[in-house]
Amino acid sequence: MPKKTTRRTFLKRTIGSLFTLFGLSSGGYYYANKIEPSMLGIEQITITHSLIPDSFNGIRIVQFSDTHLGFQYTLHQLKKLVNQINQLKPDLIFFTGDLMDEPNRYTEMNKLVPILEKLHAPLGKFCIFGNHDHGGYGSDLYRNIMEAANFTVLLNQSSVIKLQDHSKIYLLGIDDAMLGSPDLPLALKNVPKNNFTILLSHAPDLADDAQNYPIHWQLSGHSHGGQVKIPLIGALIKPPFAQKYLEGLYTLGEGNKLTLYVNRGLGTTRLPFRFLSKPELTVFTLNKEKA
Repeated sequence: MPKKTTRRTFLKRTIGSLFTLFGLSSGGYYYANKIEPSMLGIEQITITHSLIPDSFNGIRIVQFSDTHLGFQYTLHQLKKLVNQINQLKPDLIFFTGDLMDEPNRYTEMNKLVPILEKLHAPLGKFCIFGNHDHGGYGSDLYRNIMEAANFTVLLNQSSVIKLQDHSKIYLLGIDDAMLGSPDLPLALKNVPKNNFTILLSHAPDLADDAQNYPIHWQLSGHSHGGQVKIPLIGALIKPPFAQKYLEGLYTLGEGNKLTLYVNRGLGTTRLPFRFLSKPELTVFTLNKEKA
C-alpha cells in the first residue's frame, strides 16, 4: 500500500501551487474559477469481461464523485446534477466519496436528503467513504445522509447485484485510505470465486493492492483529475493516494488483470479552480466479452 502523506504536507504543496496560479492571466483566472468548474462532461465507458453474465449486457451504471458541497459546489448544482443523472436512466448509481467539503461546518445538511433520494436506479444506489466524509467528525453525518437517501453504504463490504434470472455480479466498497481503514480481504469475505467484481475505492492508488485480489474493475475518484493542470508542467494538485493514477482508464497486473477508472469528480477543494480538468459524470455499460 502506498506510503501515507500527512494532511499538513498536502496542504503545504497545495498552497505552494498558488504561486503558479498567479501566473495565469486575468482571463485565465476567470475561466478556471467560474467557467470550467461548471463545464460538466459525460464520459461513456464500456466495461467488458468474460465473467459478466449475458443478462447483464446493456446494464448502465452512473458514477459521480467528489461534490465537495460547501466549498464551491452548490445545492443548485446538485439539484441540476440529479436531473441529469436521472435523464441517463441508470440501472445502478455509484457515489465514490467526498459529499461535503467540511461535514461538521456544512449548514444546509437538512436539504441534502430530499435531493439525493430523488436519484433513481432500479438495481440500487451505492456509496463509499471519501477522506472528507470522515473529516471533521463527519463519518456518522455522511452515513446518516446517504442511508436516508436510500444509498447502501459499503464500508469494507460487498453487495450482490442480482437480476430476475438469478444471474449476479458483486460490488465491493472499501474505506478511505487517508482517514479510514481500507480492508480488501474483509470486503471480499463473502464473494464466491469466478464472479465478476467491481471495487469502489475513493483512493485510486489502492489499485496497486487491488490487482493482487480477484477484482476485475476498480472505480475511484479523489484526484479531481489533478484539478489544475498547467501545460508542460502537469497537475498541480495530487492528493495522497492519487499520486499515480489521476484520471481515466488504466490496466494493471499481468495480463491486464485489473482495469481502473478514475473519475475527475464534480467539485473543487483547497483551491476554487479547475483548469484543463473539467468535472465529469461517467456512464458505464456492461458487456459480456465473447470468446
